[in-house]
Amino acid sequence: MKILQHLKKRPSIVVYSIIILLAITISNKLGLTIENLDQAWGNAGVLWSEMFPPDFSVVTDRASWTQTECTWEADWACSAAIHGLSETIQIAFLATLFGMLLSLPLSMMAAHNLSPIWLSTITRNFLAGLRVLPSLVWALIFVIMFGPGPLAGVLAMTLYTIGYLGKLQYEALEGVSRHPLEAARAMGLPRWQIARYFALPEASNSILSQILFMFEYNIRHGSVIGLVGAGGIGWYLNNYLGVFSRYDRALALIIVIYVAVVIIDQISLSIRHRFMDSETHAPRARWREIIPFFNKREVQK
Repeated sequence: MKILQHLKKRPSIVVYSIIILLAITISNKLGLTIENLDQAWGNAGVLWSEMFPPDFSVVTDRASWTQTECTWEADWACSAAIHGLSETIQIAFLATLFGMLLSLPLSMMAAHNLSPIWLSTITRNFLAGLRVLPSLVWALIFVIMFGPGPLAGVLAMTLYTIGYLGKLQYEALEGVSRHPLEAARAMGLPRWQIARYFALPEASNSILSQILFMFEYNIRHGSVIGLVGAGGIGWYLNNYLGVFSRYDRALALIIVIYVAVVIIDQISLSIRHRFMDSETHAPRARWREIIPFFNKREVQK
């Protein structure tokens, strides 16, 4: 009885005990044993010994095999690292651009404060459907349909960008102040004008910040979709890890990807910081003052 009373006073002990027992049960069911971990550590040691030191000839030497033609005369420009990374950035740029152009109208249709409930519900379900499969699976599907190459990568990342960016954008649109929207409705303006001239300008900073974030994400994930043949630096990485088993060159490519992602992340962060509102600093620039699409214009009934 005293033990039960103690447990009632300390319910966290019961919760923690249940979680630990559940974790042990699941681990046993999945075969996560100490023997398997020991074997994994042994294999990891062999892998690391073959990875070091990294072979940075992938940055300086012309690649003897490429998925797409490289016409530059300089050897370093046609190396696996530089050629693959530039292809990844191009894929990410096109996917972000196409995804943004298609997700923006869909996000306005999905926002509850801009569209009737039946339309927003259908659009949200459509965007959710695009997010069900990760871009890696989309890439595999398009590689089967169109063959290996950057086209499959662009299509795969565009679809995922539409689903992911569309969700972020309609949430930003739903977060704008309702007073300007109500005033516009009182004027009898149609929904598209309310969205175009009132909701979008107010949410412009958040929306374009999300686009920059999506571009960063697509560059990072561009190295992953290449593993299934969808172009980019991931295609070279997959070959060095699999067919050619050159783990030292694979490590060099991983380091190149890391450095590129850090640089792009810092550039994007500085751009986003320029447009963030701050109470302690001078007023920030606003996207709608720079890009004409987000400017408010006088509308007539």
